[in-house]
Amino acid sequence: MTLPVDSTDAPLDTAAIKADFPLLNRQVNDHQIVYLDSAATSQKPRLVIDTLDRYYEEINANVHRGAYHIAELATSATEDARARIQRFIGAPSASEVIFTKNATEAINLIAYSWGRANLNEGDAILITALEHHANIVPWQQLASERGVEIRWLPLTDDGRLDLTDLDQMLDGVSLFAFSAASNVLGTLTPVRQLADAAHEAGALCLVDASQALPHLPTDVTAWDCDFMAFTGHKMCGPTGIGVLWGRAELLDAMPPFLGGGEMILNVTREGFIPNELPWKFEAGTPPIAEIIGLGAAVSYLEAIGMETVRAHEIALTDYALRTLNERHGDDLVIHGPTDTDDRGGVLSICYRDIHPHDLSQVLDQRGICVRAGHHCAKPLMKLLGVGATARASVYIYNDESDVDLLSDALAEAGEFFSHQPA
Repeated sequence: MTLPVDSTDAPLDTAAIKADFPLLNRQVNDHQIVYLDSAATSQKPRLVIDTLDRYYEEINANVHRGAYHIAELATSATEDARARIQRFIGAPSASEVIFTKNATEAINLIAYSWGRANLNEGDAILITALEHHANIVPWQQLASERGVEIRWLPLTDDGRLDLTDLDQMLDGVSLFAFSAASNVLGTLTPVRQLADAAHEAGALCLVDASQALPHLPTDVTAWDCDFMAFTGHKMCGPTGIGVLWGRAELLDAMPPFLGGGEMILNVTREGFIPNELPWKFEAGTPPIAEIIGLGAAVSYLEAIGMETVRAHEIALTDYALRTLNERHGDDLVIHGPTDTDDRGGVLSICYRDIHPHDLSQVLDQRGICVRAGHHCAKPLMKLLGVGATARASVYIYNDESDVDLLSDALAEAGEFFSHQPA
């Protein structure tokens, strides 16, 4: 594994980075693969793949239970990963880092545990028009069950949050749940400003950082949020592992989400006493290999430096916006903010009158992987006035040549469909 020096002054060595990702050496339809779907899931570096293999080959054992050697090694590796993640997100304590299957489960944990313990008819939750279904449906379920009101913070015409009436929208709200970055528009939200506004109104705030944490420095203490959720598979880690971070005093006061296994301190016929944090919310055997693999992914990103990751993404997104707009003009619409300081490397596009699924299939013939669909954000799609978009999303292993190939393939797709019978 070859990594660049951690310096925001040096550009990212994408050739060295790409060499760390075995799948990127593949060919698809006789073309070198161009992977532009990291907003759905990132590729995995050799470091993470080897870490998973070593766990199963050398220390495969259950954790927190066995006193024999490999069980102690597995437990140590699991808790080392937790501590590494704590430092990566700026959390005060590793005991506040709760392992879940993904960000969706983490948000559901808050909805079911904190929400059902604290919210009833007459209470209100504020979410935004940018949200992924994972930060919509759990609150709709709670609203249906408890009569809780759901309010929606609107967007400006260029895809930013419209904060004009934020104070009024927060009046009487118990929880403000919002994304740090949109998986459709790339919009970066002003997390600290939103958290401060929530607290000023007497509300807690939950941040869905699934699209932000893999791409820019993240510090929950600086954000001053109350809960934060993210998923491992979008940040070079394995699938099946996510994290809920929460303030210890809030987590301590919440009832357990699932019962059984590691979340137990004591059980009698009359009842049970839950374990202390973090295991109170980690019932049953955890995804041990995936936790250790996520720790390796964190180490990989730390070696690059998140400031370097963000600088690379700004430069590449700026190049993509300029290249695609200049070449394709009115044939192309790229949704979201135009200022790369306020957006991530997610490009949701509509090209001519070609359906996004058709466009994606034609691009695939050139080895180019983009996502087509509603991106689990149907309310946002309705606001945009489209049923779907084709979404290209860049990451650390992408460079300007990938953007050029995408641009060429779009032109070829346009030519192809222009000759198809009506």
